[in-house]
Amino acid sequence: MRGLLICLACGLFAGVAAQGPANVEIHRYAGMGYAPCEPSIAISPANPQRIVAGSILDNVYWSEDGGASWTLDRLTSPHGVFGDPCVVASPSGDFYYLHLSDPSGRGWSDAGLLDRIVCQRSKDGGQSWSRGSFMGLNGAKDQDKEWADVTLDGKGIAACWTQFDRYGSTADQDSSVILCSTSNRKARRWSKPVRVSAVAGDCEDSDETVEGAVPAYGPDGALNVVWARGEQLWFNRSENGGRRWLESERAVADIVGGWDREVPGIGRANGMPVTDVDCSEGPHRGRIYVNWTDLRSGDSDVFLCYSDDAGRTWSDAVRVNEDDTATDQFFTWMAVDAVTGGVHIVYYDRSGNVSVGDVATEVVVASSWDGGVTWEHVVASESAFVPGQASFFGDYNNISAHGGVVRPIWTREDRGVLSIWTALLDFAP
Repeated sequence: MRGLLICLACGLFAGVAAQGPANVEIHRYAGMGYAPCEPSIAISPANPQRIVAGSILDNVYWSEDGGASWTLDRLTSPHGVFGDPCVVASPSGDFYYLHLSDPSGRGWSDAGLLDRIVCQRSKDGGQSWSRGSFMGLNGAKDQDKEWADVTLDGKGIAACWTQFDRYGSTADQDSSVILCSTSNRKARRWSKPVRVSAVAGDCEDSDETVEGAVPAYGPDGALNVVWARGEQLWFNRSENGGRRWLESERAVADIVGGWDREVPGIGRANGMPVTDVDCSEGPHRGRIYVNWTDLRSGDSDVFLCYSDDAGRTWSDAVRVNEDDTATDQFFTWMAVDAVTGGVHIVYYDRSGNVSVGDVATEVVVASSWDGGVTWEHVVASESAFVPGQASFFGDYNNISAHGGVVRPIWTREDRGVLSIWTALLDFAP
């Protein structure tokens, strides 16, 4: 068992749980513009005290003290900044902030307005950013729900996302596919997108739409990605880092009930998969992990499976959350520590509720030190919160881990006001 070094009692912290990690409020909605949600976070492997985060719509945050204090700024780009923030870090200390584009300023009001995926690079820990490069521009098609990963040597970056012929369309001729594009460290120019999913989905932004593509490089340089379509998770792999993919996807596991999810108290939710690979020197080096939620137990639970043979075969699904009550666990995300090999999963948890229908929600981080077989659980949030049905929480929370430094990030609601939080979890090596 790894020792958890709980960071306690510091004046910079917004609050401290009696037996849990120190919580830090990063941003609280002040009543102007979009309320912050859908947060992303990345720890610099070059300096784990340097952390960058982002949230809807154009918020960027940076910390130089391991997340104890934060500076808030706004991200701008001539291509527009319109949500789906994805922040990733390279081994050399660069940060990349990927997001949707909306140069017209009209958002989802018409087709073709989210016309590309934008990537901006910071060389100074998030204090300044490039104007941005882009990928995926393809006429009136919509580009949505991107995620990225950086090569182990820091010399390249890849992004995967969903392309809609026309977002929200119910027409049979309109479809969705998973695409991938790559660039070098400078991220100034991106390759022509390559199709990853052989079987297309529909455009309704629901279970039959192909979504949830989170790419992950392995220690062999291969790029791995899993997405959801129907009640199935699908896998593909590129042996050359994202330029060419297997001709057809492989089934990974069932996602019972599909990825489009209804959770009481949350206006919109999903169980989309997250992919990551163990790049440590530990006994599970090269293991590909997939994390998601589904309804096989009757309520929403958190699951994980893995592959040790480059995605040809997969383990049975392991339930990550420890309760067996009829309460929901949802909005999961995973990070595999490239130094320790620890697998860390963050999710919202309602197992502490004492009455049916109670939507009081906590945040839990589950950690595994034996390759995803057994789990230790820490309540990361200092107190439960009660979300209102009308609140938009986005599509995800996030977590980052490096060298035992683990930083989850999540959206919280108090009396209708959204805020962004992290917890300071440090595991002994």
